[in-house]
Amino acid sequence: MSNYPPEITPSEGERLTEVVKDWALAHGLTVRPPPAVIAAEADPAGILATAVPVTLFPSPFPKVCFDQGVAVQKAYNELYASISQDEEFLAQVVKEIGDSDDFITELWKVHLRVKEEGYVQHKSLGLFRSDYMVHQDGTGSGPQIKQVEFNTIASSFGGLSSQTSSLHKYLSSVEYPLLENSIKRGTLELPENGSAAGLASGIKQAFIEYGPSSTSHRKCVIFLVQGGERNIFDQRHLEYELQQSEEPLIPVFRLPFSEILQHTAIAEGSGRQLLYRPPQLPSHTFEVAVIYMRSGYGPSDYPDQSAWEARYHLERSAAIKCPTVLTQVAGTKKVQQVLATPETPSNPSVLSRYLSKNSASIADLANTFTNIYPLDDTEAGLKARKIAVDPELCKGYVLKPQREGGGNNIYRSNIPPFLKSVPESHWPSYILMELITPPPVRNTILRNGKLEQGGVICELGIYGTCIWDQKSKVILHNERAGYLLRTKGDQSEEGGVAAGFGCMDSCNLV
Repeated sequence: MSNYPPEITPSEGERLTEVVKDWALAHGLTVRPPPAVIAAEADPAGILATAVPVTLFPSPFPKVCFDQGVAVQKAYNELYASISQDEEFLAQVVKEIGDSDDFITELWKVHLRVKEEGYVQHKSLGLFRSDYMVHQDGTGSGPQIKQVEFNTIASSFGGLSSQTSSLHKYLSSVEYPLLENSIKRGTLELPENGSAAGLASGIKQAFIEYGPSSTSHRKCVIFLVQGGERNIFDQRHLEYELQQSEEPLIPVFRLPFSEILQHTAIAEGSGRQLLYRPPQLPSHTFEVAVIYMRSGYGPSDYPDQSAWEARYHLERSAAIKCPTVLTQVAGTKKVQQVLATPETPSNPSVLSRYLSKNSASIADLANTFTNIYPLDDTEAGLKARKIAVDPELCKGYVLKPQREGGGNNIYRSNIPPFLKSVPESHWPSYILMELITPPPVRNTILRNGKLEQGGVICELGIYGTCIWDQKSKVILHNERAGYLLRTKGDQSEEGGVAAGFGCMDSCNLV
């Protein structure tokens, strides 16, 4: 499909802009407007919403790569559930990251405090997303996906992703056939995308796994959010999906991270049930069955010691956490680097520790790894340090800290000066990753009412949901949950939609 997406005339661009903008607003493919679009003082009551940046066409994506990502997701769910159960391994990871990363150190302290007292809740919920890019090397071999990262906390855009797929399905049946370079109905291969329903189903399953309320109060789910959240509609779609089920009826509340200690309490007695009193419904108290964290993944959510006390307060409670501290630490880049370390006779693959030895999954997972190196004083680390400080060699790499949320990475020629600015004792908290080289793709992005045409880079995320018991080591639930395609201009290094770099997209399988 070399002539796809088709060239469009200026008037067709205007028509599609109108159609997409209105469809997005009518179907909640929206965000609160960024300050660059509407100044905060112009919308003091927070009543405005704007269409999410989105591609006019679903981007072409190799079917073989899409299928590869879908096929390994349940094995990835199992892998990260197993890593979350291996406290010894995670303690070693935290030690290797060392004192150079205060955030990870503080997180680990929360776990150790609860461990000393004893956990009362052994079940954990993971709403995961494994992110990939298509890698096309120069050898003429077929395209493969390579993993960019694995997200174990606040894996966002599941709500907006299913809406984007619906938008492109609508356009393919109604608008694309009308273009001068028309695309006939049914000629695009648009995969089903139940990301919102799939993620909500994981939360619902955890709500059921929690069991009956052990206080006299009704059970609820809490979405733990950041203050002033702009990406609110993405979260609302999951909430509305949850509340569609007749049985059980699931009350959902949004609680800002900064207000945890103000509005929640631990019940008296050994059960440590988490009780929530909604500020707008002061006469009601709920027993929290599930805490779904869309905050708490970066240092900015913990401005002072009371924020760390709030996280400890949640961690020691009986609510099922998504994620626990252990699962959050399992999602660090350092764990990804250890998993991707090639197997040698003296150093067997870590994967075989977590997945059954004869499992085809091990080879399938290993095929998604790209080259990732530590920056410590091991042999591999010293070799990576030489690459990272070399003004030429560094051009094929990205330097990543142990952070989530977009906008944190250092690319190519910026790596040597950045490392110079950081004490060498802090280098082990970073990983060095070989850049993935995706095939060229074109598309048109509609952002803030304006069309941007040109080369784009696509990143595929496959969602998964998993519930496991830390104590019995049993996996109680393991499912795939739809997909996300995020796209950015090929001149941009970062890809976060909420951070203002990328846009929403969906796959046309080719």
